[in-house]
Amino acid sequence: MESSDKARLNPPVFYSAAGLIFIILLLTSFFPEGANETLDAIQSAIITNGSWFYVAAVALILLSVLYLGFSRFGTIKLGPDHSAPDYSNLTWFSMLFSAGMGIGLMFFGVAEPVMHFLSPPVVESGTTEAAREAMKVTFFHWGLHAWAIYAIVALILAFFAYRHGLPLTLRSALYPMIGERIYGPIGHVVDVFAVIGTVFGVATSLGFGVAQVNSGLGYLFGVPVSTTVQVMLIIGVTLLAIISVTTGLDKGIRRLSELNMGLAVLLLIFVLVAGPTVFLLQALVQNTGSYISEIVSNTFNLFAYEKSDWIGGWTVFYWGWWLSWAPFVGLFIARVSRGRTIRQFVLGVLLVPSGFTMMWMTFFGNSAIELILNQGMTSLAEQVQNDVPVALFAFLESFPFSDFLAGLATLMVIVFFVTSSDSGSMVVDMLCSNGRDDTPIWQRIFWAGGEGVVAIVLLLAGGLAALQTMTIASALPFTIILLFATYGLIKALRIDVHKKDALQNNYLTGTATSTKNWRERLHNIIDFPSQQVAQRFLTQVVKPALNEVAEEMRESDMVVKIEEDDGEQMIFRVVHGDEIDFVYQVHLVSHIRPAFIHAEEEQPQHPRDVSEEEKYYRAEVHLREGGQDYDILGWSREAVIGDVIDHYHKHMHFLHVLR
Repeated sequence: MESSDKARLNPPVFYSAAGLIFIILLLTSFFPEGANETLDAIQSAIITNGSWFYVAAVALILLSVLYLGFSRFGTIKLGPDHSAPDYSNLTWFSMLFSAGMGIGLMFFGVAEPVMHFLSPPVVESGTTEAAREAMKVTFFHWGLHAWAIYAIVALILAFFAYRHGLPLTLRSALYPMIGERIYGPIGHVVDVFAVIGTVFGVATSLGFGVAQVNSGLGYLFGVPVSTTVQVMLIIGVTLLAIISVTTGLDKGIRRLSELNMGLAVLLLIFVLVAGPTVFLLQALVQNTGSYISEIVSNTFNLFAYEKSDWIGGWTVFYWGWWLSWAPFVGLFIARVSRGRTIRQFVLGVLLVPSGFTMMWMTFFGNSAIELILNQGMTSLAEQVQNDVPVALFAFLESFPFSDFLAGLATLMVIVFFVTSSDSGSMVVDMLCSNGRDDTPIWQRIFWAGGEGVVAIVLLLAGGLAALQTMTIASALPFTIILLFATYGLIKALRIDVHKKDALQNNYLTGTATSTKNWRERLHNIIDFPSQQVAQRFLTQVVKPALNEVAEEMRESDMVVKIEEDDGEQMIFRVVHGDEIDFVYQVHLVSHIRPAFIHAEEEQPQHPRDVSEEEKYYRAEVHLREGGQDYDILGWSREAVIGDVIDHYHKHMHFLHVLR
């Protein structure tokens, strides 16, 4: 691994990605028609010959995510065993939603159900049956499958980064297949691929998305719909994204995500209350039931007998788009999901966003179809067919306070674009910096500004369509890699489960050999040891005990390393070469003294909020997997040695099981 200073920037990835982006930008700008024709031909060939692979792969990904979440693997944490989530559930959901597909719901929440209603794949258009099928198809495209793609990428990256100390970049997904070679040219190529895909994906969305903002401003203030206005909008969004990304994840992206989630909920509730409330609630229940009951048949439906090109224009297009965005969104989700169990992760990433998406599509989509089908508002259908970006604003005209709603929707679209841009910039910066997010501000500004520049150049040159096609076509090789990485994840999780089984029970076996110093242990429990007492125990008992074991093992030609960290922890490591090393650590951890020894007053929630006199310390054992939640302070040297040997015995049994 590189040193801390070198890890700030990975030159092979940074310079290669920047250079290739520049070359691709030139080609698509100066030869947009040729690039578009070539890429269209590639995409057409993929759809004609490879649609079955996309459909089968996405089905397999969904099944894998469900299996990981609800099998015994679900109890494994994305991080050490003692870790806790970095963010509250509400903040976590908000960031998932904003980065994952919030802007897509604003753009397609009205348009897609109406388009399927007007042009369904198999039934007669404009009928009640077409309305029912339109919602089924919309749910299918925006539901569990899309979030499963994001979830599997995030799971792979979070598991290997937070559980096994690999860099939080896409290269880590290849670790089960190529091992330490991820730090070489192969890993660089994978990260460069992810950088290019993320930059062009975000830039393409910026380029197309400003059309909706332009439409909203035109509706509200009569601003002309023009390329000049859209360039100015991209510059504005990029400047806001630069401000957000320089403030960091916890301030910029987090606060914007929470703001947008709150605005989205308010708009959703308003449409429900001001619209046909009872009908929408009935439709939500029925749409959900239809989606669940037909999910298997829809998942594997290729329209092989109908000979329709509908699946290529819709389902395969969506699968390719979600897959092409998965490196970006998956890495971002992994970054904000540390400390959760796999089961919590799967439930949160798969079910909560899907449930909110289904409500959104039902309340907006069914309301729009109801206006067209039963209230004769054919103008809405015409506007959707002629100008998709204006669909949301045309729909909101039928509600009271339509000007206010249009302004709110425009604000939401802008904030969604800012969160997409700054989260994309953060991800690209991490990919170019060995997974670190504490990079210099100039790097964050470079990528946030670069996405805006790419979007402007492509908008002016007419190369956005070509880039969108290229992004989706690039999903094919990534899907193949992702399937192998999924297999590697399951294989690695099985190893963790075996290790967990080996560590079950008998955590306190060391106390059985500690009969001589029972009075000392009792006083440590009663008196709540101070930091000085704990540090003295570490240097006078733990350190000699570990050294004694190390000397004995070295006489058998074993490689043993002992590290001490500022009097706060001792690390004992037995190096096993190609096998998994054994790690035994003792950490001094501060806790707040229990309430019964304090006066009647409100208790602080965290040790950092109290004075040193109000704390006590535990000498907690940590293994490679994390904290084991027991305290050895007050044990004798022999008891500590016995605990080390017990755990090493279990580790050797675990290696035996693996073989």
